[in-house]
Amino acid sequence: MKVGVLALQGDVREHAGVLSDLGADPIEVRSPQELAGIDALILPGGESTTMSMLLESSGLFAPIADRLAEGMPAFGTCAGMILLATEVLDGRRDQRCFGAIDLSVRRNAFGRQVESFESDLEVSKMTGGPMRAVFIRAPVVERTGPGVEVLASVARPVGEAGPGGRSVGEAGPETQPVVCRHGSVLVAAFHPELAGDWRLHELFLSSVGSTTGRQVQ
Repeated sequence: MKVGVLALQGDVREHAGVLSDLGADPIEVRSPQELAGIDALILPGGESTTMSMLLESSGLFAPIADRLAEGMPAFGTCAGMILLATEVLDGRRDQRCFGAIDLSVRRNAFGRQVESFESDLEVSKMTGGPMRAVFIRAPVVERTGPGVEVLASVARPVGEAGPGGRSVGEAGPETQPVVCRHGSVLVAAFHPELAGDWRLHELFLSSVGSTTGRQVQ
């Protein structure tokens, strides 16, 4: 199974290492030619506005959009989640996203870099107990569309500013979706490649196998 990792910015090496450990064949994707032969694509964390611009300048945006429209499985983490959503809140006016999963996502809404945190998550469809999750300038899901499964949520850290600047005690939900899935598109607001727990990658590869009929070796 050939799984591409969008290699314009972010945790490319970390995702590729996880894929290798799980028996998949990672392909770093920097050009439309490298996109052509893959079965699925991981969009890693990074800076979503920069990644949006690099997708345009590299000529990758339109080919990836076409593959996603054809049903290519995709897994987006942190900034990758933003890129796969239908709507980006607090983004640049010219920031583009693929609309592969019906979510409205607000950039950096869990706080700044210094407000990064870790949490243990119970993830639906996953056995073996809670999963450690690393949140770094994480986006918040503010709306989920019909058919979107919420596989895990997390309580907003006490004292964190919420979407639109609201405080937790004043308004807003007590928990936020942080793992969502629709069909063969999986997204996570955190960095599963950093915590040494590969079960979310395994869940994704399982869905790739179901979609393409190709299994990891």
